[in-house]
Amino acid sequence: MLYPLAETTECDFKRELETKKPKSWLKSVSAFANGIGGKLIFGIDDSGEIVGIIDAQKSAEAISDLIKTRITPTPQF
Repeated sequence: MLYPLAETTECDFKRELETKKPKSWLKSVSAFANGIGGKLIFGIDDSGEIVGIIDAQKSAEAISDLIKTRITPTPQF
């Protein structure tokens, strides 16, 4: 199934949550925080194919922790 949106300056897709190399997606979070905002969607590949996330709760906690510890000042998310 394809996600109905394409990547834009306000929307970025990531196939998976990279916790060992979070710089790849933390750059998007920082860019959104310094601009007009945006959506970072995990579990969708670059072609818009939904691939899913195995443990959404664990991933959400990791995302929150990494944003809070790696980006200063902490953006609203």
